[in-house]
Amino acid sequence: MNKQDCQLYDLCQGNLAGAQTLRLSGLKNIPDEVFDLADSLEILDLSNGFLSSLPAQMSKLKKLRILFCSNNRFEEVPEILSDCKELSQIGFRANSIKKISEDALPQKLRWLIVTQNNLSTLPNALAERPLLQKLMLSGNELTGLPEGLQNASALELLRLSANRLEYLPPWLSNLPSLAWISWSGNPLEPNITINAQNHISWNALEIGTMLGQGASGHVYESKWLPAHDEPMVPVAVKIFKGAMTSDGMPKSEIITSLNAGKHENLLGAIGRVADHPSGQEALVLPLLPKGWEILANPPDFFSCTRDIYEPEFRIEPEKALEILRCITRAMVHLHSNAILHGDLYAHNILWDISEGQAVLSDFGAACGVPENADIDGWTKIEVRALGLLIEELASHFKSENNLVIKLKEISVACIQANCSWRPQMREILDFISELSRKGCCSIA
Repeated sequence: MNKQDCQLYDLCQGNLAGAQTLRLSGLKNIPDEVFDLADSLEILDLSNGFLSSLPAQMSKLKKLRILFCSNNRFEEVPEILSDCKELSQIGFRANSIKKISEDALPQKLRWLIVTQNNLSTLPNALAERPLLQKLMLSGNELTGLPEGLQNASALELLRLSANRLEYLPPWLSNLPSLAWISWSGNPLEPNITINAQNHISWNALEIGTMLGQGASGHVYESKWLPAHDEPMVPVAVKIFKGAMTSDGMPKSEIITSLNAGKHENLLGAIGRVADHPSGQEALVLPLLPKGWEILANPPDFFSCTRDIYEPEFRIEPEKALEILRCITRAMVHLHSNAILHGDLYAHNILWDISEGQAVLSDFGAACGVPENADIDGWTKIEVRALGLLIEELASHFKSENNLVIKLKEISVACIQANCSWRPQMREILDFISELSRKGCCSIA
């Protein structure tokens, strides 16, 4: 009996009184005993089942904050959810949802995941949810966005990849809180193909131990034989899990990462694996030296859009400045190639803890700026993401000095609500580079 079967058994036996979290899979109907937890249940995961509706008793779950119903058979988001007064995070990934009615969304909604469904339209009511921060819409059939969404002043992260969008509304780049956006795999994106020279044979690789994994795939320490008369080269190989992630399609990540070109502060791709034995998509990446670490962990249920740093994490302002110089250089390079990274986060930054050198990784949300678009407007979305990164690092400084004051000033300029007043990424790089040349002791 697996863990979730045990939970179902314990639930039906009345052994879960006071439970705050409940995970049940394979359900055709929701057991009545779930609603016996009305006074305690906060997180309910009903993913991987056969559900197509939710009962009216859902409104009894007065403390429910988080609901996941992914990989079921829903064709619409149930309207009963609007009666769940504390519900703030909803996930209906990989169903068959065609409709979200104006009355289906709870007032405290912060985070909505409807990735990989059949939505062609969205309700204007999304803009009437003042706490909405995170909206995951990749893998649908959207041809446009509701005009009301331009009033979503708290929206920070938006995923639009793999839809049918032919244009982006001008107001989208002016949303005051938006910091992370992706639209890869839509008709509006420039058409880019992969050069055959970027193909690497699976037979030329020796796959070693797993280095880590994320939402889209597993990364392995590996060796690559570039040519028969050359020595093996240490590399990393990313093998994608499937055809769709919350950020978009693996093919889009591969194309964008190869198109980005080489840069010392980007963990870009060396090549695409052309003949994986199982037909899976895979990328060959540079292998970083030992001692490099991820700067932070991804957001959790509570932080929503903010990374999680280790409790003991503290950093010298001078090392933080070097990290920011490296990452800003990478962003200037991407923007000069009309590419948005889409996921400028500490959890996508790897750094050398001894020197502060850093690289930006993970092109899963990267996308090409449409031709003839206002690239300055779109890149200022990522200026806000950089400002939030500076703000986070500043909260973990080991000491206070004039450098800290200057960095906080940069952060304030980057995250201001009026997008047109934010500095350009190139201006930020020039300022940070000047701080680096002066050194913190001489900064006035």
